[in-house]
Amino acid sequence: MHPTVFFANPNIFPQQEYAKRKAELIRFLEAQEVPFIEDDYDHEAWLASVKGLEAEPERGRRCSVCFEYRLRRAAAYAQAHGFRWLTTTLASSRWKNIIQINAAGQRAVADFPQVTFWEQNWRRGGLQERRGQLLRLNQFYNQQYCGCEFSFRLTEKALESN
Repeated sequence: MHPTVFFANPNIFPQQEYAKRKAELIRFLEAQEVPFIEDDYDHEAWLASVKGLEAEPERGRRCSVCFEYRLRRAAAYAQAHGFRWLTTTLASSRWKNIIQINAAGQRAVADFPQVTFWEQNWRRGGLQERRGQLLRLNQFYNQQYCGCEFSFRLTEKALESN
């Protein structure tokens, strides 16, 4: 079985940002001949999953719930379609907590016995540098916030204060 990208990002706000990120991913995957599966963009369901956690800081409980919500959807897809392994590009971001991501991944696959979450630190062993090279080489759009409106608002405030 070949790698397949499952795009589960109902957290991304606004929808224009979602479309931009999706288009960049598709552009890359088509060049690499990697299959792309898009999950439903159900922002309202995602908001319901993080309800009560809106004021949490980055790397707080809201992020854990968000990661698990999205990875659980990917795990369900993986099991339904015969994939045995699941990992995430979240682990490549220096802004995210790798321990938090791996814990969410383990919880996400708990109800899907045929799927194993592959804990991989995509920042070590030269992989962070390689990520930067690929961003430049492919002239990728590099977003300035994780994607959700709560992170977006924090980023806007930080930019305004500079």
